[in-house]
Formats: sequence, C-alpha cells, structure tokens
Amino acid sequence: MMMMKDYLLIMLGMLMIFIGVLISMGFLTLMERKILGYIQIRKGPNKVGFIGILQPLSDGLKLFSKEQTYPIYSNYMIYYFSPIISFIMSMLMWILIPYYFNMISMKLGLLFFLCCTSMGVYTVMISGWSSNSNYALLGGLRAVAQTISYEVSLSLIMFSSILMIMDFNLMKFMIYQKMIWFMFLMFPLFICWVSSMLAETNRTPFDFAEGESELVSGFNIEYSSGGFVLIFLAEYSSILFMSLLCSIMYLGGYDLNLMFYLKLLFISFLFVWVRATLPRYRYDKLMYLAWKSYLPISLNFLLFFMGLKILIYKLSLV
Repeated sequence: MMMMKDYLLIMLGMLMIFIGVLISMGFLTLMERKILGYIQIRKGPNKVGFIGILQPLSDGLKLFSKEQTYPIYSNYMIYYFSPIISFIMSMLMWILIPYYFNMISMKLGLLFFLCCTSMGVYTVMISGWSSNSNYALLGGLRAVAQTISYEVSLSLIMFSSILMIMDFNLMKFMIYQKMIWFMFLMFPLFICWVSSMLAETNRTPFDFAEGESELVSGFNIEYSSGGFVLIFLAEYSSILFMSLLCSIMYLGGYDLNLMFYLKLLFISFLFVWVRATLPRYRYDKLMYLAWKSYLPISLNFLLFFMGLKILIYKLSLV
C-alpha cells in the first residue's frame, strides 16, 4: 500500500512539472512577442486581457479549434504521429530536473538528455519527409544536418563540465560551483555552448529549418491546427530546458530560490534578444562554424581539463 502511495506521489509530481512547463511555454511566447515588439519600437500583444496577459490562452484555443488539414499525397500515419512523438520527447527531458523531493534523481541524467535530443532529430526528419512536399523535405534535411553537427560540439562541451565534476548527475553541479561558477572557469566553452544551444533548438540566427524567406515555413509547412501546435510547443519546451541546463551547468547549479529562476529567465530572454538582433546566418558558414571552430575548441578544452584533473589528482597524492 505504501509503495502505491509513493508511486502516486511521483506521478503527481511529474504531472505538476508538465503542467508548469506547458504554462511557462505559453508565457514564453508572450514574453517573446512583447520583447520583439518593444525592440522593433511597436506594441506587442496588448488587447486580450490586461496588457495582453491572456494572449497565450487565446492563441492556444484558436490553434486547437482550427481545421486539421493534411496533404492528400502524404504518408498519413507517420505525418500525423511525428509531432506527437516530438512533443513527448521534449517533455521527457523535464524528468531530469534534479528534485529535492519526489524520490527522482537520475544518476545518468546528462546521458538521458543526449538520448532525448538525438531522438528529436528523427521526428523533424520524418515530419519533413512524410508531408511529401519539397519545401518540407528541404527544411527537414537542413534541420537534421544542423542538429547532428551541433550535437557533436554540444556533447563535447558538456563532457568538459562532466569531467570537472566526474558525474552525470545534475545535482552535483551545485556542489562544485559553490566557490566559482563554471561560466568563469571555462568562459570560451560557455560562449560556444550558448551558440550551439541556439543552433540545436533551430533558433535565429540558425533557423534554417524554418527559413521563411526561402522555404516558406520549412519542415512544418503542411501542418495546421494540433500538429503545428505540438511542433511549436516542442520547440519552446526545448528552449526552456536548454536555458535550465545552461543555468545548472554554468551559472551556479540548481538551487530552489528566486535567483535561480531569474538566471533561467535571463537565458530565455537571451534567445529572444538574439532573434531580434541578428540576421540569419549562411548555411555553409553554420557548418564551417560547427566542424572547424567548435569541434577543435571543445576537443582541446576537453584534453586541457583532463590534464588539469590528472594534475590535481597527482598533487593530492603528494
């Protein structure tokens, strides 16, 4: 009976996290539209509710109540289910939040994160291919090439941090950053991490999968109503999670106080700020950046931190 209660509490905790994430995704879109409005010297959404506070709710209702269309030549089952799987994958990552309660603490959390992001590539590729549209296929192929390229540099940058704490558990980052944040300790890697994070989530200036100017809307062009909403939510969920991961790994670790949430909010704001400021990058330059800049930098730093750990170990034996 006791075990049953424990499992129910875990399920309740997970449900609360998912509801919280869904609400925060809605308000992240509102924040983005407001900030973009003020940067472009215009008002953002300000009609629905007080200063547009109910805009996410009305957007959600509007999108879900729209007519669901699908291309007659599409591979229907795959086309229909790929946004759902994409959304599930992006929500699964939130299990990794290092809980102080609820009896969930993943010892191999960062490996689980890499598995989830790798699976996310397939959903983009399949949704682009199954639409049977040239624009969608091109967008899907671009997104796959981009995500795979930046996953390599992202993993190697992450391994440097893992090497510093010698653990895959996200909880350990707070203990090791008591004296100094990893942002200061590995600053060039932090900069590489931030831009790889933008490329991994297909955000401006790396939004080639949704290049409006040349691909109309990229891999999600044929989606409407619920399918589009799920792709949209998956993207914003990964933005929020990447912001969380950045705060944990480089800005002092996970701590249940206001400062932690302000750091998370700042990284999320950074995504919008970059979108409002920078133009789209050229695709060949994007690939050049990943394979000829970030890969050698991250490998060199990985070797440097490995040497540093060995040196510290040798000095501790003396």
